[in-house]
Amino acid sequence: MRIPAHSVCTAIRDDIVAGVYERGSRLTEELLARRYGVSRVPVREALRTLEAEGFVVTRRHAGACVAEPTEQEAADLLEMRMLLEPLGASRAAQRRTEAHLKVLRGLVRLGQERARRGNSEDLRSLGGWFHETLAQASGSQALTATLTQLRHKIAWMYATEAPADPVESWAEHGAIVDAVARGDGERARAATALHAERASLAHRLRFSGAGERADRVRTSQHPVNVTGPRN
Repeated sequence: MRIPAHSVCTAIRDDIVAGVYERGSRLTEELLARRYGVSRVPVREALRTLEAEGFVVTRRHAGACVAEPTEQEAADLLEMRMLLEPLGASRAAQRRTEAHLKVLRGLVRLGQERARRGNSEDLRSLGGWFHETLAQASGSQALTATLTQLRHKIAWMYATEAPADPVESWAEHGAIVDAVARGDGERARAATALHAERASLAHRLRFSGAGERADRVRTSQHPVNVTGPRN
């Protein structure tokens, strides 16, 4: 496999998330450089970035290794996303462009159509695209980058079951877009908080205690008073 040097970090991160490198395993520059067809320089830079993101740790006498997050650290990530996604939706209601709305509405139409047909693989991809676009619509690069990193790490730590009722889940997406389109920040925040809280129940840890419900940890500190209206 040969990839551009600037893409080495993304490639290693994707392989960590996919489980190519097990938690705690060593990541040697030489082997990584050989795998991706690059010199050791971009590999070294990528490992520094991934360490800053929490995917890699440097251990004495072992060097770079895949991180081994605890259950509490994993739960904290879900809670962080539960707090930040509603904030992003609220900001999106004030800052979104017509281009953002066009994409979001198109994704909701496709999602609702696929949900009625029961195509779960398409729904997973569409859901990720929806939340990425919603974050971008917030107009905050820092918030978008943080949410993107959270999604990567949550996908690494958790397996996600398909929604019990995908039609209802995509109705929730639609309610979020309606609020964003109206410029109603509070409604967008509340609808997103409800959607994210319900979606969190489908997350199962991939390591020790993987069968336990993620909802044993409270994922929202704010009451949600809306009804109607997911990596």
